[in-house]
Amino acid sequence: MVGVVLVAMIAAPQLRAQSAEDFQQLKAMMEQMQKTIEAQNARIAELEKKQTVSTAAPSHDVVGPTVATTNRFESKSPSIQLMEKILAGEQVAPKSPITYRHTLNDQQEAASRPKDYTLDPEFHGFIPIPNTPVLIQFNAKPHVDMMVDNKEAGNDNRFVPAVFPLKDTPDYGGGEQFHANANGTQLRIDVRAPELGGNFRFYYQNDFFGPGSDTGDMKYRIQHLYGQFYGFKAGFTYSVWEDPDSWPDTVDYEGPNAMIFARRPVAQYTYAWNDCWNSTFGVEKPDIFVDLNSGPNPGIATITRIPDLGFNTRYEKEGLGHAQFSALFRDLGAKDGLGHTHEAFGWGLNLSLGLDLSKNDTVQLLGVYGHGVGGLGNDSGFFNSDAAFKSNGDLEVLPYWSVSAGYTHNWNDRFRSTFTYGYVNLDNSSGQPGTFYHLTHYASANIIWQMRKRLSVGLEGLYGFKDVNDGTSSGNHYRVQLGMVYSLFD
Repeated sequence: MVGVVLVAMIAAPQLRAQSAEDFQQLKAMMEQMQKTIEAQNARIAELEKKQTVSTAAPSHDVVGPTVATTNRFESKSPSIQLMEKILAGEQVAPKSPITYRHTLNDQQEAASRPKDYTLDPEFHGFIPIPNTPVLIQFNAKPHVDMMVDNKEAGNDNRFVPAVFPLKDTPDYGGGEQFHANANGTQLRIDVRAPELGGNFRFYYQNDFFGPGSDTGDMKYRIQHLYGQFYGFKAGFTYSVWEDPDSWPDTVDYEGPNAMIFARRPVAQYTYAWNDCWNSTFGVEKPDIFVDLNSGPNPGIATITRIPDLGFNTRYEKEGLGHAQFSALFRDLGAKDGLGHTHEAFGWGLNLSLGLDLSKNDTVQLLGVYGHGVGGLGNDSGFFNSDAAFKSNGDLEVLPYWSVSAGYTHNWNDRFRSTFTYGYVNLDNSSGQPGTFYHLTHYASANIIWQMRKRLSVGLEGLYGFKDVNDGTSSGNHYRVQLGMVYSLFD
């Protein structure tokens, strides 16, 4: 066509002077050129078609290397093929044997999984990054809590028995109080590459319960930021000491007092022995919490000489549930007011269970015992409860134990209820003050309405009680809480 245009431009000045016969000759010449160009285009298309067939089934008579050639108008990139699978609802990766319970405060999604397992094998809400094997999901989860307490709770936005005001103190009492917050709102980014192999994952999650959020609003806090590939994991996330699949489905964002709350910088490796058994080994930041105000010579600093070392071993069976045994070993150190250095060995064991009793009934159980691990408890961790100085000035690791139980029943597809109980006990040293944390009780019962596929509304009643070293208590504390959570992707 370009040639036709050039000929027309050259011939234009002459056409005005030529006769009608000359014009007809020129017109015939241009039509012949157009036919020649169309014939050439048809020949090119025929050659491209033959090359495509040759690529699919190369001739054995050809000598030398065969060059793979594809028709760019007929082939599809891997990212487009992967997107078509997701849109069709096809399974893209193996499903984990763990039951994904979609709890109101979901702890399960952020956890890494062994082998190529994932909780969501259809990758809902993921979109492909063009010309790569990578998928990415952006998820926002707005969360609002409204609560009424029978008296001052010590924390406006979370239900924490550890900080309940004690009787005969200025903060105790105060009558009925109302509070509301949106600090449980989360932002999540999940990056996967299911066809790459090795269960590649980059995961990010934050909420807004950062420093100052006990009475304030929307204080940024990172919850998870890690990378995972071929069983190796590094970043900020769950310790091997914590089991995210054992958290009960509470409306209370804080969760039961007896749970382990250990998210920190980690380097871990997971090995799958078979489809059911796997073990994770971890080298982790030593979050040491020593009561420096105890003993005759109050301490001036904690000392961390080595990382925390730990492992867990899990059994997972679809339709049955899972069991996890965890162990943690640590070195705790502190310097007292006289400049003397003290060290003590800490250790802990825990056993957690998640049982699928039926399609509509699940149970979560946790038991913990150790010396020097109180600072990793969900409730006792609000105090320096790993170790303390005795009355003779020696450093002592504090014995700690806790139990938690949760039971969930699905009434139907839209309504479910969870009943939870937790107990924590910390043995105090002889050098600690009488007002130091000793034990707490926690109980809750709720009903959660799945209003829409992605919108949940829960109503919960909570009970808490605290007792300290000298026997003084907080009295009985009650709360009624309404929580609403929306998720872009279920």
